[in-house]
Amino acid sequence: MVAEPDEGRLPQPDTDALAHSDALSALIVSEIAAAGGAIRFARYMEIALYAPGLGYYSAGAEKFGGAGDFVTAPEISPLFARCLARNCAPVLDSLSGSGHVLELGAGSGAMAVDLLFALAELDVTPEHYLILETSGELRQRQQQTLAERAPAYVDRVRWLDCPPRALRGVVLANEVMDALPCERFRIGEDGIEYLGVGCRDGRFAWQGLPADTALLDQQTRIEDALGQSLPSGFRSEWRPMLEPWLAGIANALEQGLLLLVDYGLPRAQLYHPQRSDGTLICHYRHRAHDDPFRWPGLQDITAWVDFTSVAEVAQQHGLLLDGFTTQAAFLIASGLEAVLDPAAETDPRRRMEQARQVRWLTLPGEMGEGFKVAGFSRCWDGECPGLTGDDLSGSL
Repeated sequence: MVAEPDEGRLPQPDTDALAHSDALSALIVSEIAAAGGAIRFARYMEIALYAPGLGYYSAGAEKFGGAGDFVTAPEISPLFARCLARNCAPVLDSLSGSGHVLELGAGSGAMAVDLLFALAELDVTPEHYLILETSGELRQRQQQTLAERAPAYVDRVRWLDCPPRALRGVVLANEVMDALPCERFRIGEDGIEYLGVGCRDGRFAWQGLPADTALLDQQTRIEDALGQSLPSGFRSEWRPMLEPWLAGIANALEQGLLLLVDYGLPRAQLYHPQRSDGTLICHYRHRAHDDPFRWPGLQDITAWVDFTSVAEVAQQHGLLLDGFTTQAAFLIASGLEAVLDPAAETDPRRRMEQARQVRWLTLPGEMGEGFKVAGFSRCWDGECPGLTGDDLSGSL
């Protein structure tokens, strides 16, 4: 059960892909029926992205890079990992060879490869490089990437199914929080309500569901940040799963640094009344659109991150906020210019390609401003170079 494809905008999936989407749609339809006619959007998103063998992140289709649906900073350029390495180095150096790096959701494995090489150049190779990955398909791809590109470091890499009980070192999450299932809500004539998912005329459709205490509390937090009530008709998203997810990570960090990179805004900006339709977005074959009901299982579904919530949860669990800034400011303060490939100076083609990568990572119209970096620490009083520039913590 999928929406009619807009063939003028999106490429048509092949027969096998459509059959895969139909199988996942049938699973969602059965869950809707069992729930009495509608489910919360967060549950729909969870099934669409993570249902075993069928969800977008659980099945075998290519997701990252040119052959997939989107690209992330590590796929764009190794410069991203080289800058991250300069922020990991002070922590790992202070732990005298006993520190670990934990990457949450390692995607294609590109960042792990580039980061291991960069850390080795800085003489701070971690004792182990840990990857928390719930997708078996992505885990296989990461293992293949590391075996092909960094065989000397394969023995240092460990894959985890859940956060470690205790970790000393650095925890990294690049574009992970945006993939956590989110609820959708709207302000109706009778107050706030969930926007759930039901079935209408053989397709998935939005359906209003009553608010509960959790949603009413979230409305209060948003309106307190705005200093005004949300207007009638306002629609947006909220991630109740953020707190338990981040709490598990924060509690595991015994000593060291947590760096979270994602697209998002402080609460007062994210929920500004002018952003009246929220930030829900889908990605399919490098095209963005706003229909989460189109071809379930074949497209990514995501929404921007409320970084005020991120800071609140991290601090509630004992972490210190070290800084909050844009990706561009973070990379520049981390020494982006110093990690440029010197060979590009004498090779015009490589110089042009490197300049393109820098523009993509740092320009406001690309990833430079929309993506933010939040840094937190526990029992570590060192300096994170990337957070020493334009600090936006006051906006949280």
